[in-house]
Amino acid sequence: MKRLLACLILLAASAALPAAAQTRRVVQEYQLWAELQAELALKNGDYLLVSLHGENVPAYNNSTYYRPDRLLGFDQRAAGVAYEHFWNDHWSGGARLQVASASGFQYAMPEVLLRHRSPLGPLTFGQRLSASRFAPFGNGGRVEGEGRNYASLRVDLEKLLPLGTGGVALRPRLSYEATAHVRFQKDPYAGDERTIQFTNLRGEVGCRVGDHFDFTPWFAYATAYYFALGSYSPLSGAPADGGRLNLVTPVVGLDARFTLFAGKTVFERRQLPTQH
Repeated sequence: MKRLLACLILLAASAALPAAAQTRRVVQEYQLWAELQAELALKNGDYLLVSLHGENVPAYNNSTYYRPDRLLGFDQRAAGVAYEHFWNDHWSGGARLQVASASGFQYAMPEVLLRHRSPLGPLTFGQRLSASRFAPFGNGGRVEGEGRNYASLRVDLEKLLPLGTGGVALRPRLSYEATAHVRFQKDPYAGDERTIQFTNLRGEVGCRVGDHFDFTPWFAYATAYYFALGSYSPLSGAPADGGRLNLVTPVVGLDARFTLFAGKTVFERRQLPTQH
């Protein structure tokens, strides 16, 4: 199973990265993301997670055009709730619901997931397979991507490094996620799509301060893959600027998580990284 999923992610990455001569790569303004999490650890090993998420583009902080619904310094905001059940030391599954506001519209994103984690030498190798749906609401009109279903596969490597006693530890980790639009029948009026719509390459260092609090500074390259509409040169009439387009967004982030224990007594448990 582990080898199969690793092969799938390599194939997805190959499909999303064609020859450089055929693809335009545009790096957008960097973004700042922050997330506050409250986790309730249950005695059966499961957990309930509530999160608040915010995104900001510093380059546009003085612009009103890009800030139609800015609140508390964040242009996009999301609230989420998730539950995950562990069948054993390696397998778990769960569900999450996010509700977000971005660029003047609101949407919900329900998701179900299957997770597998196992030792790989001195490291821990993780795989996360999920299915989600993009469902805008209350927007007074159709939104691009409305009603789309997505499938995502994420793989990661991490190492837990305890520092002395008292539960203090560092958790360096590298992850890569690929997301594809899943459709059973193509709309005859829909445009062409790339095999992979989004990828996310993220590096982080989790910092566990104790049993009840940890935080994770991280950096990521989030990429969206498109077929750009072609334009024409006003002089020669030849096509220009069309074809494959990769929009890359550098992201600097910080997650903070507070952990509560059912019964108020600390007990041994499997605690996952802050990237749900």
